[in-house]
Amino acid sequence: MEHYDVVIVGSGHGGAQAAIALRQNGHEDSILMVSRDRNPPYERPPLSKEYLAGDKPFERIMIRPEKFWAEKNIDLRLGYNVNEIDPVRHELSLSDDSAVTYRKLIWAGGGDARRLSCPGCDAEGIHYVRTRRDVDALKAEIDGGARRAVIVGAGYIGLEAAAVLRKLGCEVTVLEMLDRVLARVAGPELSDFYADYHRAQGVDLRLDTAVERIEVQDGKAGEVVTADGERIACDVVLVGIGIVPSVGPLIAAGAAGSNGVDIDSFCRTTLDDIYAIGDCASHANPFADNAVLRLESVQNANDMASCAAKAIMGDKQDYNAVPWFWSNQYDLKLQTVGISNGYDSTVLRGDPAASKFSVVYLKEGRVIALDCVNSVKDYVQGRKLVVDRAQIDPELLADSETQLKEMASS
Repeated sequence: MEHYDVVIVGSGHGGAQAAIALRQNGHEDSILMVSRDRNPPYERPPLSKEYLAGDKPFERIMIRPEKFWAEKNIDLRLGYNVNEIDPVRHELSLSDDSAVTYRKLIWAGGGDARRLSCPGCDAEGIHYVRTRRDVDALKAEIDGGARRAVIVGAGYIGLEAAAVLRKLGCEVTVLEMLDRVLARVAGPELSDFYADYHRAQGVDLRLDTAVERIEVQDGKAGEVVTADGERIACDVVLVGIGIVPSVGPLIAAGAAGSNGVDIDSFCRTTLDDIYAIGDCASHANPFADNAVLRLESVQNANDMASCAAKAIMGDKQDYNAVPWFWSNQYDLKLQTVGISNGYDSTVLRGDPAASKFSVVYLKEGRVIALDCVNSVKDYVQGRKLVVDRAQIDPELLADSETQLKEMASS
């Protein structure tokens, strides 16, 4: 049986950064990265944007050149699932019936796309966006002439894909069961702006609309039938309704967790010598008043990876990184800093009609987050306001002629 000093499960941003951070922090012993993905570590956000659009080939979204991992003596075992964890024996059982032992384990398993649950939802022509393979399958259909796309879900993935598919010449219908787009991550001002913008680009956006079933024609999805009985013809269906954290083996081994797997401030699970990072890690976040949540972002995955690597190397530092996110749609660059959960008021800076503005989220009069559309200065300067939970006169915040750094300094 093979033994590694550190085994990392998952090859996304978190897993890759964990291996890199271990080497950067002086770890000289063996490292193994196990992943069910068959490709060397690559970036996920471009999948629904530049990679789907064909603007970036796969080589340009790789986290490091393939030779990097061998040069750093980081072993890759790609195309393997972890079936079982024995936390007492420090042993992993893999899908090829092999096993490896570890001194420390970092779980960066991410999540699986949440699947549609309705009649016909297993038909061909229904796509999800989590891996290169997923997007390659969708691209093949578009390249083969598919032009009528129905997207289920109006979160980041759904709207980013809608923008790309419009660019590629597709007719796009977006179905969202809630009453606004981006409802889980942003306030109504931003939701209304993005809904109007997508409609102006020719997207048929339908809110308060649930999927009843998929009608199969010639072995493929041919129509999406909504809960109110409307039938929408389609060549492809793209589903973006969130993820299910991939933590089954951890929970089966006894790790605590209900929404993902629970970790402490050093990214440790409740199992000895096992850490968890990234999308699947449920933690008390200091930028959300220590509410226990999961953050699905590159920032969170990378910063948790560094936190876990430092802890393994004996340099324990509480995880307190400032959350940030981004989304590119059409010519709009959305940048978010902070977590708006629990906000009680907002301030609008700039002019949505000019597609350049920011929404500042306040809680009890203090700045907790900003959504910045084509407003890089607000995003960069607003970070300090979020860190300081600055209390600033809303009228001053609304004055886009006054830079946020001036408010921060005062």
